[in-house]
Amino acid sequence: MSAPPQSRSNFGRVVGASIIGTTVEWYDFFLYGSAAALVFPALFFPDQSDFAGTLLSFGTYAVGFAARPIGALVFGHFGDRIGRKKLLVISLLMMGGSTFAIGLLPTFGTVGVLAPVLLVTLRLIQGFALGGEWGGAVLLVSEHGKPENRGFWASWPQAGAPAGNLLATGVLALLAVFQSDEAFQSWGWRIPFLLSAVLIVVGLFVRLAVTESPVFLEAQRVAAEKAAESGVAEKAPILTVLGHYKREVLVAMGARIAENVSFYLLTAFSLTYLTKTQGADTSFTLNALVLASAVHLVTIPLWGALSDRIGRKPVYLFGAVGIGVWAFALFGLLDADNFWLSVFAITGGLLFHGAMYGPQAAFFAELFGTKSRYTGVGIGSQLASLVAGAPAPLVAVALLGSFTDPNPTRVSLYLLACAVVTVVAVLSYGETRTRDLADDHAVVPKTEGRRVETV
Repeated sequence: MSAPPQSRSNFGRVVGASIIGTTVEWYDFFLYGSAAALVFPALFFPDQSDFAGTLLSFGTYAVGFAARPIGALVFGHFGDRIGRKKLLVISLLMMGGSTFAIGLLPTFGTVGVLAPVLLVTLRLIQGFALGGEWGGAVLLVSEHGKPENRGFWASWPQAGAPAGNLLATGVLALLAVFQSDEAFQSWGWRIPFLLSAVLIVVGLFVRLAVTESPVFLEAQRVAAEKAAESGVAEKAPILTVLGHYKREVLVAMGARIAENVSFYLLTAFSLTYLTKTQGADTSFTLNALVLASAVHLVTIPLWGALSDRIGRKPVYLFGAVGIGVWAFALFGLLDADNFWLSVFAITGGLLFHGAMYGPQAAFFAELFGTKSRYTGVGIGSQLASLVAGAPAPLVAVALLGSFTDPNPTRVSLYLLACAVVTVVAVLSYGETRTRDLADDHAVVPKTEGRRVETV
């Protein structure tokens, strides 16, 4: 059984709500990453050397990832119990509120050590909210759409990542053009964080207008009937995931390693590499990232559509192998004296990243049953973020060694190792694109058979 047919206008609202919501949330999250590379070392860790301050700044950046698996577990539990839509509204408000508050923070020069403490606290809230956002957004589209074009439509919330990054980087680049470095360091950096208040209102308006997933509503109905008949309460989603989907969680984690690490190296660490080791100015690096992110945004749905035609695995493997090879071209192409060569370096990497990220939403949704899907997708993806994306810029800076005598080859080897992990994970699992998300209803009382919930 597939998802019930829907009007084109209703499905359009669902897709629009997902991409607008994820754009807002990723804007907030990536804005922090850009600021961590460009301004936070001097504002919140002024007593440290430039290299040590950058390490500490990326350390606070990594802290946000620690909260993401917790957010995935909490939001996934309630999202699998009461629905996707309600939890997505909460995640949007949490993310936007914490980002706005960062724009109001006092710096180290004003309140001393309290400043980085407050920064870390707000970063944890950001991570908690984002941990619950991604899974719900992609599932809302996946469970509304038709199986034959699920990869294409589910990739649109994925496009919210480069859209948010494009928006965050674009605002920073615009400020860098019209402000001196001194003004930007003093107060200009706060403007993009405060602008998140406007984005919250827009995202909330759109997200409140959508309907709940029809696949979930049907699964919820069947769950209630089974519980009434058996007298056994439905198991917590996390218990279903741990009992039936351990392999799928590991596959999702492995598939995310190269995708996650490559993205943060391309969008956060590349800023540090160009500015600190090659002396590029802020406008140079931000403008290069803006152009690369624009190409990334356009091509992600194309990769998703391709996965509908030839399968999730071939497209995903192309991206993983490609980024492993591109890792050794990247740092040779990044050049503070050649803007378009630097654009090409980042764009090439993001194209390979998109080949993984485009089909990822549909691929992960197809791994789990309906009433444990939010939890399974969230846990698998966010645990990977904790071990991969969280330390990626920090590890890259450490492997670089120094800004005066850098060793980027070690960073390339790091990315290659991540690509190998992802290739192995994707090869270990079968093709999923023909699976119908509504085939199972995923409520298995303890007295029933082990594998009623199948994919």
